[in-house]
Amino acid sequence: MSSGRSPSAKVGLFGIGLAAYWPQFPGLKERLEGYVAGIESRLRGFGAGVVSAGLVDTPERARETGQLFAREDVDLIVCHVATYATSSQVLPVVQKARAPVLVLNLQPSAALDYERTDTGEWLANCSLCSAPEISNAFVRSSIDFRVVSGVLFDDAGAWREIEEWCRAAAVARAVRESRVGFLGHTYPGMLDMYSDFTMMHAQLGAHIEVLEMCDLAKRVAAVTDSEVEDKLRIARETFEIAESVEEDDLRWAARVAAGLDRLAADFALDGLTYYYRGLDGNEYERLGAAMILGNSLLTARGIPASGEGDLKTCFAMMAMDRFGCGGSYTEFYAMDFREGFLLMGHDGPGHIAISDRKPVLRGLGLYHGKRGRGVSVEFSVKTGPVTILGLTQTADGRLKMIAAEGESLSGPVLRIGNTNSRLRFGLSPAEFANRWCAEGPTHHCALGVGHVLGRIAKLAALLKLPLATI
Repeated sequence: MSSGRSPSAKVGLFGIGLAAYWPQFPGLKERLEGYVAGIESRLRGFGAGVVSAGLVDTPERARETGQLFAREDVDLIVCHVATYATSSQVLPVVQKARAPVLVLNLQPSAALDYERTDTGEWLANCSLCSAPEISNAFVRSSIDFRVVSGVLFDDAGAWREIEEWCRAAAVARAVRESRVGFLGHTYPGMLDMYSDFTMMHAQLGAHIEVLEMCDLAKRVAAVTDSEVEDKLRIARETFEIAESVEEDDLRWAARVAAGLDRLAADFALDGLTYYYRGLDGNEYERLGAAMILGNSLLTARGIPASGEGDLKTCFAMMAMDRFGCGGSYTEFYAMDFREGFLLMGHDGPGHIAISDRKPVLRGLGLYHGKRGRGVSVEFSVKTGPVTILGLTQTADGRLKMIAAEGESLSGPVLRIGNTNSRLRFGLSPAEFANRWCAEGPTHHCALGVGHVLGRIAKLAALLKLPLATI
Protein backbone atom coordinates (compact mmCIF):
# COMPACT_ATOMS: atom_id res chain seq x y z
CA MET A 1 0.00 0.00 0.00
CA SER A 2 3.03 2.26 0.05
CA SER A 3 2.60 5.18 -2.32
CA GLY A 4 6.20 5.08 -3.48
CA ARG A 5 6.29 8.88 -3.36
CA SER A 6 8.44 9.22 -0.22
CA PRO A 7 12.07 10.25 -0.59
CA SER A 8 14.50 8.16 1.42
CA ALA A 9 15.59 9.45 4.78
CA LYS A 10 19.17 10.66 4.76
CA VAL A 11 20.89 9.31 7.87
CA GLY A 12 24.28 10.45 9.10
CA LEU A 13 26.07 7.55 10.82
CA PHE A 14 29.19 7.58 12.93
CA GLY A 15 30.72 5.40 15.58
CA ILE A 16 32.82 6.74 18.43
CA GLY A 17 36.02 5.55 20.03
CA LEU A 18 39.12 6.96 21.71
CA ALA A 19 42.28 7.31 19.61
CA ALA A 20 44.43 6.59 22.65
CA TYR A 21 43.14 3.01 22.73
CA TRP A 22 44.31 1.95 19.28
CA PRO A 23 48.04 1.50 19.98
CA GLN A 24 47.21 -0.04 23.38
CA PHE A 25 44.79 -2.69 22.08
CA PRO A 26 45.73 -3.97 18.60
CA GLY A 27 42.73 -4.97 16.50
CA LEU A 28 40.20 -3.05 18.61
CA LYS A 29 39.75 -0.23 16.09
CA GLU A 30 39.20 -2.62 13.18
CA ARG A 31 36.69 -4.60 15.20
CA LEU A 32 34.69 -1.49 16.05
CA GLU A 33 34.82 -0.28 12.45
CA GLY A 34 33.25 -3.60 11.51
CA TYR A 35 30.39 -2.88 13.91
CA VAL A 36 29.77 0.49 12.26
CA ALA A 37 29.79 -1.11 8.80
CA GLY A 38 27.24 -3.68 10.00
CA ILE A 39 24.98 -0.95 11.33
CA GLU A 40 25.25 0.90 8.02
CA SER A 41 24.05 -2.21 6.22
CA ARG A 42 21.07 -2.54 8.55
CA LEU A 43 20.11 1.11 8.07
CA ARG A 44 20.24 0.77 4.29
CA GLY A 45 17.97 -2.23 4.67
CA PHE A 46 15.42 0.10 6.28
CA GLY A 47 15.37 2.20 3.11
CA ALA A 48 17.66 4.95 4.41
CA GLY A 49 20.36 6.67 2.42
CA VAL A 50 23.38 6.54 4.73
CA VAL A 51 26.18 9.09 4.96
CA SER A 52 28.78 7.24 7.01
CA ALA A 53 31.72 8.94 8.68
CA GLY A 54 33.07 5.68 10.06
CA LEU A 55 34.75 5.82 13.45
CA VAL A 56 35.20 9.28 15.00
CA ASP A 57 37.99 9.18 17.57
CA THR A 58 39.16 12.79 18.04
CA PRO A 59 37.50 16.21 18.48
CA GLU A 60 39.01 17.25 15.14
CA ARG A 61 37.34 14.32 13.35
CA ALA A 62 34.12 15.26 15.11
CA ARG A 63 34.17 18.76 13.62
CA GLU A 64 34.87 17.36 10.17
CA THR A 65 32.00 14.90 10.54
CA GLY A 66 29.63 17.66 11.62
CA GLN A 67 30.52 19.63 8.51
CA LEU A 68 29.97 16.53 6.36
CA PHE A 69 26.52 15.89 7.81
CA ALA A 70 25.58 19.57 7.47
CA ARG A 71 26.59 19.57 3.79
CA GLU A 72 24.61 16.41 3.19
CA ASP A 73 21.51 17.84 4.94
CA VAL A 74 20.88 14.67 6.96
CA ASP A 75 17.46 14.12 8.53
CA LEU A 76 18.71 11.99 11.42
CA ILE A 77 22.09 11.36 13.04
CA VAL A 78 22.86 7.89 14.36
CA CYS A 79 25.71 7.76 16.86
CA HIS A 80 26.94 4.25 17.66
CA VAL A 81 28.72 4.19 21.01
CA ALA A 82 31.25 1.58 19.98
CA THR A 83 33.41 2.02 23.06
CA TYR A 84 34.24 4.75 25.52
CA ALA A 85 34.86 8.18 23.99
CA THR A 86 34.73 11.63 25.49
CA SER A 87 31.65 13.73 24.86
CA SER A 88 33.90 16.35 23.21
CA GLN A 89 34.19 13.89 20.33
CA VAL A 90 30.41 13.76 19.89
CA LEU A 91 28.96 17.20 20.56
CA PRO A 92 30.66 18.98 17.61
CA VAL A 93 29.08 16.50 15.19
CA VAL A 94 25.52 17.24 16.18
CA GLN A 95 26.05 20.96 16.78
CA LYS A 96 27.07 21.45 13.16
CA ALA A 97 24.44 19.23 11.60
CA ARG A 98 21.46 20.40 13.71
CA ALA A 99 19.51 17.16 13.17
CA PRO A 100 17.87 14.93 15.80
CA VAL A 101 20.18 12.29 17.20
CA LEU A 102 19.74 8.59 17.92
CA VAL A 103 22.38 7.28 20.33
CA LEU A 104 22.87 3.52 19.94
CA ASN A 105 23.86 1.95 23.25
CA LEU A 106 24.04 -1.51 21.69
CA GLN A 107 26.37 -3.94 23.38
CA PRO A 108 27.81 -6.68 21.13
CA SER A 109 27.59 -9.38 23.82
CA ALA A 110 24.46 -10.15 25.79
CA ALA A 111 26.71 -10.67 28.83
CA LEU A 112 30.46 -10.68 29.47
CA ASP A 113 32.41 -13.81 30.29
CA TYR A 114 33.56 -12.36 33.59
CA GLU A 115 36.31 -14.90 34.25
CA ARG A 116 37.95 -14.55 30.83
CA THR A 117 37.25 -10.97 29.69
CA ASP A 118 40.35 -8.74 29.58
CA THR A 119 40.42 -4.95 29.26
CA GLY A 120 40.42 -4.99 25.47
CA GLU A 121 37.37 -7.25 25.32
CA TRP A 122 35.57 -5.10 27.89
CA LEU A 123 36.31 -1.97 25.83
CA ALA A 124 34.71 -3.66 22.82
CA ASN A 125 31.53 -4.05 24.90
CA CYS A 126 31.40 -0.88 27.00
CA SER A 127 28.86 1.14 25.02
CA LEU A 128 27.00 1.99 28.21
CA CYS A 129 30.07 3.70 29.66
CA SER A 130 29.73 6.80 27.45
CA ALA A 131 25.96 6.98 27.16
CA PRO A 132 25.34 8.99 30.37
CA GLU A 133 28.16 11.44 29.61
CA ILE A 134 26.93 12.02 26.06
CA SER A 135 23.37 12.46 27.32
CA ASN A 136 24.51 15.08 29.82
CA ALA A 137 26.31 17.05 27.11
CA PHE A 138 23.28 16.90 24.85
CA VAL A 139 20.83 18.00 27.55
CA ARG A 140 23.02 20.94 28.57
CA SER A 141 23.39 21.90 24.89
CA SER A 142 19.66 21.62 24.10
CA ILE A 143 20.28 18.82 21.59
CA ASP A 144 17.25 16.71 20.64
CA PHE A 145 18.23 13.06 21.17
CA ARG A 146 17.01 9.60 22.08
CA VAL A 147 18.97 6.60 23.40
CA VAL A 148 18.27 3.07 22.16
CA SER A 149 19.78 0.45 24.44
CA GLY A 150 20.07 -3.27 23.82
CA VAL A 151 22.18 -5.93 22.11
CA LEU A 152 23.89 -5.17 18.83
CA PHE A 153 23.38 -8.44 16.97
CA ASP A 154 20.26 -10.10 18.33
CA ASP A 155 17.72 -7.64 19.67
CA ALA A 156 14.53 -7.41 17.63
CA GLY A 157 13.03 -4.73 19.89
CA ALA A 158 16.00 -2.37 19.62
CA TRP A 159 16.28 -2.76 15.85
CA ARG A 160 12.52 -2.29 15.44
CA GLU A 161 12.90 1.02 17.28
CA ILE A 162 15.77 2.04 15.01
CA GLU A 163 13.79 1.08 11.92
CA GLU A 164 10.83 3.18 13.07
CA TRP A 165 13.12 6.19 13.43
CA CYS A 166 14.41 5.68 9.90
CA ARG A 167 10.90 5.30 8.48
CA ALA A 168 9.69 8.36 10.40
CA ALA A 169 12.67 10.38 9.15
CA ALA A 170 11.69 9.50 5.58
CA VAL A 171 8.14 10.72 6.22
CA ALA A 172 9.45 13.91 7.83
CA ARG A 173 11.54 14.59 4.73
CA ALA A 174 8.52 13.87 2.53
CA VAL A 175 6.47 16.44 4.45
CA ARG A 176 9.23 19.05 4.43
CA GLU A 177 9.78 18.66 0.68
CA SER A 178 6.10 18.46 -0.26
CA ARG A 179 4.11 20.77 -2.49
CA VAL A 180 0.43 20.89 -1.58
CA GLY A 181 -2.13 22.61 -3.76
CA PHE A 182 -4.85 24.72 -2.16
CA LEU A 183 -7.67 24.91 -4.70
CA GLY A 184 -10.57 27.27 -4.09
CA HIS A 185 -11.24 28.13 -0.44
CA THR A 186 -12.13 26.65 2.93
CA TYR A 187 -15.75 25.68 3.55
CA PRO A 188 -17.29 28.91 4.89
CA GLY A 189 -17.60 29.15 8.64
CA MET A 190 -15.52 26.10 9.62
CA LEU A 191 -13.18 28.01 11.90
CA ASP A 192 -11.20 24.91 12.89
CA MET A 193 -9.95 24.46 9.35
CA TYR A 194 -8.75 27.97 8.57
CA SER A 195 -5.00 27.72 8.13
CA ASP A 196 -2.17 30.23 7.95
CA PHE A 197 -0.04 29.30 4.94
CA THR A 198 3.01 31.01 6.44
CA MET A 199 2.58 28.87 9.56
CA MET A 200 2.65 25.74 7.40
CA HIS A 201 5.80 26.87 5.62
CA ALA A 202 7.48 27.82 8.90
CA GLN A 203 6.59 24.77 10.98
CA LEU A 204 6.49 22.00 8.38
CA GLY A 205 8.77 23.34 5.68
CA ALA A 206 6.19 22.44 3.05
CA HIS A 207 5.22 24.62 0.10
CA ILE A 208 1.59 25.66 -0.38
CA GLU A 209 0.68 26.27 -4.01
CA VAL A 210 -2.41 28.49 -4.23
CA LEU A 211 -4.55 27.36 -7.16
CA GLU A 212 -7.57 28.86 -8.89
CA MET A 213 -10.55 27.02 -10.30
CA CYS A 214 -9.41 28.51 -13.60
CA ASP A 215 -6.31 26.32 -13.35
CA LEU A 216 -8.48 23.21 -13.16
CA ALA A 217 -11.00 24.40 -15.75
CA LYS A 218 -8.25 24.97 -18.31
CA ARG A 219 -6.89 21.47 -17.85
CA VAL A 220 -10.29 19.78 -17.91
CA ALA A 221 -11.05 21.57 -21.17
CA ALA A 222 -7.82 20.19 -22.64
CA VAL A 223 -8.62 16.55 -21.76
CA THR A 224 -8.90 14.32 -24.83
CA ASP A 225 -11.58 11.73 -25.48
CA SER A 226 -9.00 8.96 -25.16
CA GLU A 227 -8.08 10.23 -21.67
CA VAL A 228 -11.75 10.14 -20.71
CA GLU A 229 -12.09 6.58 -21.97
CA ASP A 230 -9.01 5.54 -20.03
CA LYS A 231 -10.43 7.02 -16.82
CA LEU A 232 -13.76 5.30 -17.44
CA ARG A 233 -11.94 1.99 -17.81
CA ILE A 234 -10.04 2.58 -14.55
CA ALA A 235 -13.26 3.58 -12.77
CA ARG A 236 -15.04 0.42 -13.89
CA GLU A 237 -12.07 -1.74 -12.88
CA THR A 238 -11.65 -0.05 -9.51
CA PHE A 239 -15.23 0.53 -8.39
CA GLU A 240 -18.52 -1.22 -8.30
CA ILE A 241 -20.81 1.13 -10.24
CA ALA A 242 -24.20 1.45 -8.55
CA GLU A 243 -27.35 1.68 -10.64
CA SER A 244 -27.91 5.21 -9.30
CA VAL A 245 -24.91 6.49 -11.29
CA GLU A 246 -25.97 8.24 -14.47
CA GLU A 247 -23.72 7.72 -17.48
CA ASP A 248 -23.37 11.45 -18.15
CA ASP A 249 -22.33 12.10 -14.55
CA LEU A 250 -19.77 9.28 -14.69
CA ARG A 251 -18.32 10.52 -17.96
CA TRP A 252 -18.04 14.08 -16.61
CA ALA A 253 -16.36 12.80 -13.42
CA ALA A 254 -13.90 10.86 -15.59
CA ARG A 255 -13.08 14.00 -17.60
CA VAL A 256 -12.53 15.99 -14.40
CA ALA A 257 -10.37 13.15 -13.03
CA ALA A 258 -8.14 13.37 -16.09
CA GLY A 259 -7.98 17.14 -15.61
CA LEU A 260 -6.94 16.63 -11.99
CA ASP A 261 -4.12 14.37 -13.17
CA ARG A 262 -2.92 17.17 -15.43
CA LEU A 263 -3.22 19.68 -12.58
CA ALA A 264 -1.18 17.49 -10.21
CA ALA A 265 1.49 16.92 -12.85
CA ASP A 266 1.74 20.54 -14.00
CA PHE A 267 2.15 21.87 -10.47
CA ALA A 268 4.19 18.88 -9.18
CA LEU A 269 1.70 18.34 -6.36
CA ASP A 270 2.25 15.89 -3.52
CA GLY A 271 -1.16 16.69 -2.01
CA LEU A 272 -4.30 18.70 -2.72
CA THR A 273 -6.94 20.33 -0.59
CA TYR A 274 -9.96 21.83 -2.26
CA TYR A 275 -13.45 23.25 -2.02
CA TYR A 276 -15.46 25.58 -4.21
CA ARG A 277 -19.13 26.32 -3.83
CA GLY A 278 -20.07 27.64 -7.28
CA LEU A 279 -23.46 29.10 -8.11
CA ASP A 280 -26.56 28.20 -10.09
CA GLY A 281 -24.99 25.21 -11.81
CA ASN A 282 -22.16 27.24 -13.32
CA GLU A 283 -18.90 25.72 -14.58
CA TYR A 284 -17.07 25.89 -11.26
CA GLU A 285 -19.97 24.33 -9.38
CA ARG A 286 -19.97 21.45 -11.86
CA LEU A 287 -16.20 21.07 -11.51
CA GLY A 288 -16.31 21.10 -7.72
CA ALA A 289 -19.10 18.53 -7.64
CA ALA A 290 -17.30 16.16 -10.00
CA MET A 291 -13.93 15.90 -8.21
CA ILE A 292 -14.68 12.95 -5.93
CA LEU A 293 -13.75 10.21 -8.39
CA GLY A 294 -10.51 11.84 -9.50
CA ASN A 295 -9.43 12.80 -6.01
CA SER A 296 -10.09 9.29 -4.70
CA LEU A 297 -7.81 7.95 -7.44
CA LEU A 298 -5.19 10.61 -6.63
CA THR A 299 -5.35 9.73 -2.92
CA ALA A 300 -4.93 6.03 -3.64
CA ARG A 301 -1.74 6.66 -5.58
CA GLY A 302 -0.16 8.86 -2.93
CA ILE A 303 -1.47 12.37 -3.62
CA PRO A 304 -3.82 12.86 -0.66
CA ALA A 305 -6.84 15.01 -1.47
CA SER A 306 -8.75 16.53 1.44
CA GLY A 307 -12.11 18.22 0.93
CA GLU A 308 -13.58 21.40 2.36
CA GLY A 309 -10.25 23.20 2.14
CA ASP A 310 -8.83 21.33 5.14
CA LEU A 311 -5.12 21.87 4.63
CA LYS A 312 -4.05 20.53 8.03
CA THR A 313 -5.75 17.18 7.50
CA CYS A 314 -4.15 16.91 4.07
CA PHE A 315 -0.77 16.77 5.82
CA ALA A 316 -2.07 14.17 8.29
CA MET A 317 -3.28 12.08 5.35
CA MET A 318 0.12 12.49 3.68
CA ALA A 319 1.93 11.26 6.79
CA MET A 320 -0.29 8.19 7.08
CA ASP A 321 0.08 7.43 3.37
CA ARG A 322 3.87 7.74 3.50
CA PHE A 323 3.89 5.31 6.43
CA GLY A 324 2.22 2.87 4.05
CA CYS A 325 -1.05 2.58 5.97
CA GLY A 326 -3.44 4.69 3.92
CA GLY A 327 -4.84 7.92 5.24
CA SER A 328 -8.50 8.41 4.41
CA TYR A 329 -10.28 11.73 4.99
CA THR A 330 -12.50 11.11 8.01
CA GLU A 331 -14.79 12.76 10.56
CA PHE A 332 -16.87 11.54 13.49
CA TYR A 333 -20.38 10.46 12.44
CA ALA A 334 -22.12 8.92 15.43
CA MET A 335 -21.70 6.92 18.65
CA ASP A 336 -23.09 3.42 19.04
CA PHE A 337 -23.67 2.85 22.75
CA ARG A 338 -25.11 -0.64 22.28
CA GLU A 339 -22.01 -2.18 20.72
CA GLY A 340 -19.47 0.39 21.92
CA PHE A 341 -18.02 1.85 18.73
CA LEU A 342 -17.84 5.11 16.79
CA LEU A 343 -19.08 5.49 13.24
CA MET A 344 -16.54 7.52 11.26
CA GLY A 345 -16.25 8.49 7.61
CA HIS A 346 -16.81 11.37 5.19
CA ASP A 347 -18.41 12.36 1.94
CA GLY A 348 -16.08 12.88 -0.97
CA PRO A 349 -12.80 11.12 -1.70
CA GLY A 350 -11.39 8.32 0.41
CA HIS A 351 -8.22 6.23 0.37
CA ILE A 352 -9.68 3.36 -1.62
CA ALA A 353 -6.50 1.27 -1.18
CA ILE A 354 -7.58 0.51 2.41
CA SER A 355 -11.17 -0.45 1.59
CA ASP A 356 -12.49 -3.75 2.95
CA ARG A 357 -14.03 -4.56 -0.42
CA LYS A 358 -14.36 -3.12 -3.91
CA PRO A 359 -15.48 0.48 -3.29
CA VAL A 360 -18.80 1.65 -4.67
CA LEU A 361 -19.47 4.65 -6.90
CA ARG A 362 -22.96 5.83 -6.00
CA GLY A 363 -24.97 8.52 -7.73
CA LEU A 364 -26.28 11.29 -5.48
CA GLY A 365 -28.95 13.80 -6.42
CA LEU A 366 -27.48 16.21 -3.87
CA TYR A 367 -24.40 16.59 -1.68
CA HIS A 368 -25.57 17.46 1.82
CA GLY A 369 -24.57 21.00 2.74
CA LYS A 370 -22.91 21.53 -0.64
CA ARG A 371 -23.89 22.48 -4.15
CA GLY A 372 -24.06 20.15 -7.09
CA ARG A 373 -24.76 16.50 -7.75
CA GLY A 374 -22.97 13.51 -9.26
CA VAL A 375 -21.02 10.44 -8.19
CA SER A 376 -19.62 9.77 -4.73
CA VAL A 377 -17.46 7.05 -3.20
CA GLU A 378 -18.74 4.59 -0.59
CA PHE A 379 -16.66 2.04 1.34
CA SER A 380 -15.54 0.92 4.80
CA VAL A 381 -11.94 0.54 5.95
CA LYS A 382 -10.83 -3.10 6.14
CA THR A 383 -11.33 -4.76 9.51
CA GLY A 384 -8.46 -5.00 11.97
CA PRO A 385 -6.14 -2.53 13.70
CA VAL A 386 -6.41 1.13 12.69
CA THR A 387 -4.89 4.46 13.69
CA ILE A 388 -6.38 7.94 13.38
CA LEU A 389 -4.19 11.03 13.14
CA GLY A 390 -5.32 14.63 13.38
CA LEU A 391 -3.34 17.83 12.87
CA THR A 392 -4.65 20.86 14.71
CA GLN A 393 -3.51 24.29 15.86
CA THR A 394 -3.13 25.61 19.39
CA ALA A 395 -4.02 29.05 20.75
CA ASP A 396 -0.41 30.19 20.37
CA GLY A 397 -0.38 29.26 16.66
CA ARG A 398 1.57 26.02 16.96
CA LEU A 399 0.64 22.90 15.04
CA LYS A 400 -0.16 19.84 17.14
CA MET A 401 -0.80 16.17 16.39
CA ILE A 402 -3.53 14.05 17.99
CA ALA A 403 -3.62 10.29 17.48
CA ALA A 404 -5.27 7.11 18.71
CA GLU A 405 -5.12 3.41 17.94
CA GLY A 406 -8.24 1.31 17.61
CA GLU A 407 -9.93 -1.42 15.64
CA SER A 408 -12.13 -1.44 12.56
CA LEU A 409 -15.13 -3.74 13.03
CA SER A 410 -17.29 -5.60 10.56
CA GLY A 411 -20.99 -4.82 10.47
CA PRO A 412 -23.58 -2.68 8.72
CA VAL A 413 -22.82 0.96 7.94
CA LEU A 414 -24.72 3.81 6.32
CA ARG A 415 -25.43 3.42 2.59
CA ILE A 416 -25.46 7.13 1.77
CA GLY A 417 -22.66 7.38 -0.78
CA ASN A 418 -20.06 8.18 1.87
CA THR A 419 -17.05 6.38 3.30
CA ASN A 420 -17.92 5.13 6.79
CA SER A 421 -16.51 2.57 9.19
CA ARG A 422 -17.26 1.12 12.62
CA LEU A 423 -14.27 1.97 14.83
CA ARG A 424 -13.70 0.90 18.43
CA PHE A 425 -11.03 2.43 20.63
CA GLY A 426 -9.80 1.49 24.09
CA LEU A 427 -12.39 3.69 25.80
CA SER A 428 -16.16 3.90 25.74
CA PRO A 429 -17.53 6.02 22.90
CA ALA A 430 -18.44 8.83 25.30
CA GLU A 431 -15.09 8.84 27.13
CA PHE A 432 -13.13 8.69 23.89
CA ALA A 433 -15.12 11.59 22.44
CA ASN A 434 -14.59 13.63 25.61
CA ARG A 435 -10.85 13.07 25.65
CA TRP A 436 -10.41 13.62 21.91
CA CYS A 437 -12.33 16.89 22.02
CA ALA A 438 -10.35 18.06 25.07
CA GLU A 439 -7.24 18.23 22.87
CA GLY A 440 -8.77 20.89 20.60
CA PRO A 441 -8.94 18.81 17.39
CA THR A 442 -10.21 19.92 14.02
CA HIS A 443 -13.35 18.53 12.42
CA HIS A 444 -11.40 15.91 10.47
CA CYS A 445 -8.58 13.39 10.82
CA ALA A 446 -6.76 10.81 8.70
CA LEU A 447 -7.71 7.15 9.11
CA GLY A 448 -5.18 4.44 8.30
CA VAL A 449 -4.81 0.71 8.80
CA GLY A 450 -2.43 -0.79 11.35
CA HIS A 451 -1.18 0.44 14.70
CA VAL A 452 1.47 3.09 14.00
CA LEU A 453 1.50 5.31 17.10
CA GLY A 454 5.17 4.48 17.63
CA ARG A 455 6.06 5.85 14.21
CA ILE A 456 3.77 8.86 14.60
CA ALA A 457 5.45 9.75 17.90
CA LYS A 458 8.84 9.70 16.18
CA LEU A 459 7.53 11.79 13.29
CA ALA A 460 6.19 14.36 15.77
CA ALA A 461 9.61 14.50 17.44
CA LEU A 462 11.38 14.94 14.10
CA LEU A 463 8.97 17.71 13.02
CA LYS A 464 9.20 19.24 16.54
CA LEU A 465 5.41 19.07 16.99
CA PRO A 466 3.61 18.12 20.23
CA LEU A 467 1.61 14.89 20.12
CA ALA A 468 -1.44 14.01 22.25
CA THR A 469 -2.43 10.33 22.30
CA ILE A 470 -5.89 9.19 23.33
